Amino acid sequence: MRLDHCTWPEVEARLRRHTGILLPVGSTEQHGPTGLLGTDSLTASAVADRVADHVDTLVAPVLPFGVAEHHMAFPGTLALTAETFMAAVGDTLRSLARHGFRRVLVVNGHGGNSAALKTVFATLEPALPDLRCQALNWWMGPRAKALRSTLYGAREGFHATPSEIAVTMALVPGRIHVAVLGEPGRAQSYGDASDYRAKFPDGRMASDPSLATVEDGEKLLMAAVEDVAESYLAFVAA
Repeated sequence: MRLDHCTWPEVEARLRRHTGILLPVGSTEQHGPTGLLGTDSLTASAVADRVADHVDTLVAPVLPFGVAEHHMAFPGTLALTAETFMAAVGDTLRSLARHGFRRVLVVNGHGGNSAALKTVFATLEPALPDLRCQALNWWMGPRAKALRSTLYGAREGFHATPSEIAVTMALVPGRIHVAVLGEPGRAQSYGDASDYRAKFPDGRMASDPSLATVEDGEKLLMAAVEDVAESYLAFVAA
């Protein structure tokens, strides 16, 4: 159940029974010439919503902006500094802890958020000893990871991947159009946003999103939900 679809008495009643919650975190950034700017937020939110239904827990509203300064050379990207992102996540977690939530599993949709999330948890947990936090990248669970490898192999790449494009195709039918794309940028490192665009001109990093299909997206979404649900149940039971 969505937290923002509840009344406060409903949340208070739930907290008497269960003190876990899912917090989806994403980004609003370029995802190549065919991917949606909201890919990371759409996917994280969808996985969290389905997990919440599967295990009967609450899911907080998605935080749709992430640490994405390196994508700022592409129009439409909305980036937070790491400091702002950490402040927003920290305030959200403090709010949840004040109301009595004790286990927060962050369903992350953007790899660029990972280091900042670890820093927030390490800073916050000593001050809130009853609170435990954990972050999972939805695409890195064992089922989703194996399926990505089977479907795409090395053509999965690292950004604007066929797996995340496939999931958004399933979530937003008809919005993403398959296109024949040239070779993506394959540099192993980059500097600022301008350097990123110079090395990855269309935004892709070694990926081939033209392989994505709605059918793949539905399979990947199911695999990710199973992975995250399993991890959540183990996390709240620990």
